[in-house]
Amino acid sequence: MKKPARTWTSNELIVLVAIFVAVFCNVGFFTSAVNALGASTDKLIFMGALLLQIASIFVLVLSAVCHRALVKPLLIAFLLMSAVLTYFTIKYGTIFDHQMIANVLETDTAEAGDLFNAQLLIYVLLLGILPSAAIWRAKLAHAPWRTETLSRLKLVTAAACVLLATIVPFSARNASFLREHRDVVQKVVPTYALYSVGKFASRSLKPAGHAPVVVGADAKIPPTDVHRELVVMVVGETARADHWGLNGHTPDTTPLLRRENVVNFPDFWSCDTSTAKSVPCMFSNLGRAHFDRDKAIGRDNVLDVLARSGVSVLWRDNNSSSKGVADHVTYEDFKTSKLNPVCDDGECRDIGMLHNLQDYIDAQKGDILIVLHQMGNHGPAYYKRYPKEFERFTPVCRTNDLGSCTAEEIHNTYDNAILYTDYFLSEVIGLLKRNDSRFETAMFYVSDHGESLGEYGMYLHAAPYALAPEAQKHVPAVMWFGEGIKHELKLDTIDERSRRRWSHDNVFATLLGLFEISSEAYLPQLDILEHVEEQTSALH
Repeated sequence: MKKPARTWTSNELIVLVAIFVAVFCNVGFFTSAVNALGASTDKLIFMGALLLQIASIFVLVLSAVCHRALVKPLLIAFLLMSAVLTYFTIKYGTIFDHQMIANVLETDTAEAGDLFNAQLLIYVLLLGILPSAAIWRAKLAHAPWRTETLSRLKLVTAAACVLLATIVPFSARNASFLREHRDVVQKVVPTYALYSVGKFASRSLKPAGHAPVVVGADAKIPPTDVHRELVVMVVGETARADHWGLNGHTPDTTPLLRRENVVNFPDFWSCDTSTAKSVPCMFSNLGRAHFDRDKAIGRDNVLDVLARSGVSVLWRDNNSSSKGVADHVTYEDFKTSKLNPVCDDGECRDIGMLHNLQDYIDAQKGDILIVLHQMGNHGPAYYKRYPKEFERFTPVCRTNDLGSCTAEEIHNTYDNAILYTDYFLSEVIGLLKRNDSRFETAMFYVSDHGESLGEYGMYLHAAPYALAPEAQKHVPAVMWFGEGIKHELKLDTIDERSRRRWSHDNVFATLLGLFEISSEAYLPQLDILEHVEEQTSALH
């Protein structure tokens, strides 16, 4: 006789899922905790208490939302979400704060596709799909409402008691751990991600509450400026300073730039560790200390100020978007073959952004600013970021699963992508040289943020700024000047200033200075080039 299938209560399923996620989906958290605290007997006992605390919190949260018809769907969603988060926490050391949630929502399908691989599918299968299937097949019995409510109250009470019993004896250590190891605590799956989603949603749904802010309403090109300016601003992607050949990296990743008379800035720092915040921040006059995306919405950036003063502004993008920076200027998407003629295997090359750019220049009157937003070194599929002929450093990591590659392979692949940026920038300089007889020409390149390549167990970027390693914040930056503008520069002085510490905070004023804009919004003390101008210069 066939044995009848077991009948489960909702409380039993909640407890099982809570324990499963606490144990199997938080390997990354407990590994980091052991690395931070050590593995002595008393520390391991504390780890056991943390495990019970996490499981108890899960029980309390799930008990609050899982009722009747919602029990199975919510438990399955909890499992699937935890499985995905576990993969990125373990493999890349990712912390899912509200900024990371914004990055996820603003990532396009091509970038998202780079993150999918066989190992991710294995994680989702073992930690998400299989236990979810078991939950779905479980025979769930619902007691009368009154009985089930009393039973749920008993479960909540028991979980609360376990939580208190594990917190009180370790109160001092808990407080110290939460205060000194926030980066480790933020790896608990999936609680911190859920908190971050709520924080992001509350910010997104909050009404603006303020009128658009006009910056530089008085901006104008002074009549003493009789020369036309042509400036190309290249916004790099995920390039870190210590892999920049001009900063001393071996092998040399910038041989072509080395042949040009470029000004290199070895001590340059990003506003943030993610594109979603760094790009709008570098074009804003708020500065990193005061920048907030909510404030930036509806507030003029330097492109708006330049356009209002009469500069023709063009933004060409081979990345996901301008992050709102180019909403009021001419914007062209070079992420697809519709405009970009240099695309292969679904990857459109940065060099394609130069296509027909001379035609645009010839059609404009007055000063011109062109912003080129690179795909650059966007990871983890670094091998996709450059054509085969730029694969000079070998062996390489020909997969988006960085965990399956050696450190040498990862670094070589990353360096090949930098090498392609070197070529791209040399081509930008070539374009400017061909226009040097008609304009005062200049190129300004700076990366949006850096990248972790496995140091301290971290990969990629977008770690919270206060906790992020230097590799995610220290970025390369270079300038090139045409013959028409060199006579206004004291080259010996600019060489000295190039060795000072600069950041994205200086981009706003420097761009206004390059176009000699007269405005109260222009702060000469923030202009990288201000003190290298001759006294007769009209930059002021």
